[in-house]
Amino acid sequence: MRVYPRTYEVEMIILAVDLGKARTGIAICDKTELLASPLEQISEKDTEVLLDKISTIALERKAELIVVGLPKNMDGSEGESAQNARDFAQKLREKSGLDVKMQDERGTTITAHKYLNATNTRGKKRKNVVDSVAATIILQSFLDSRK
Repeated sequence: MRVYPRTYEVEMIILAVDLGKARTGIAICDKTELLASPLEQISEKDTEVLLDKISTIALERKAELIVVGLPKNMDGSEGESAQNARDFAQKLREKSGLDVKMQDERGTTITAHKYLNATNTRGKKRKNVVDSVAATIILQSFLDSRK
């Protein structure tokens, strides 16, 4: 029996971050990397506190990689929000000690709202989950690109 080497990276627990000005969504996948799941939403405007919270979650969940959404413009260019996300990712890399990758997040919030519409999630509950659902979409997109 012939054994062929795997052509993809080693599977690992990955945490995803949908960075927002007031709320940040967090999603995670297990070691199989089959399915991304919403984890939580963090309401925090202070960058240092947010970095601490995300680093703690990554440690507690035994994450081996963090993916941060990169908010590109619809034409693919990068503006101030994209640079802020890149700066945050670098600080998160330093704080957590983990590798941090960027993932194009164009359209994820719109897609998250469509999912929430389809499940009839409204009002306060919707506000409390939309960012973690967006993080889940970012992570699933990243996982799909690794296959």
